[in-house]
Amino acid sequence: MNAIECIKTRRSIRTFTDEPVSHELLEEIVETARFAPSWKNTQIARYVAVEGAKKEEVASTCFKAWIGNEEMVRKAPMVIALTYVKNRCGFERDGSYSTTKEDRWQNFDAGVAAQTFCLAAHEKGLGTVILGIFDENEVAKVLNLPEDLGVGAFIVIGHPNVSPDAPKRKEVSDLLTYQS
Repeated sequence: MNAIECIKTRRSIRTFTDEPVSHELLEEIVETARFAPSWKNTQIARYVAVEGAKKEEVASTCFKAWIGNEEMVRKAPMVIALTYVKNRCGFERDGSYSTTKEDRWQNFDAGVAAQTFCLAAHEKGLGTVILGIFDENEVAKVLNLPEDLGVGAFIVIGHPNVSPDAPKRKEVSDLLTYQS
């Protein structure tokens, strides 16, 4: 599959078969995702694969704000906590901010890492959906994350049991403007 085909055919998948995601396949996906670009090549993305009883605990304690996400996590074979190393993106070596975006650059890097991970998973035949509604403090507690890691997103992953059509997309003329 070429890059354009991968981008155009990847969908957010919310239901999966019962087949587990092999650790070997997950490692191949992360092997690809590690090439996602990052602020000054800081490579802040870290992936925590959650399955089994720990996944159930994450579902029941970290997704109370949106029951749909809780159920999706519960029913999926695996969920990935996309974490990031704090205080590296958007900073100079002396600790000052490089731009007026301050530490928000870590969110850009987490987003790029999440999409790169999802495209790599799609190329391997797996489905994913990126989740953003969760309790970050509960996640840190349940997953026993070190203080220097923040949580950027969750990625639900598995073997899809659906193949949805592409949703309607805006036209290029609605998305692109030129100035000179």
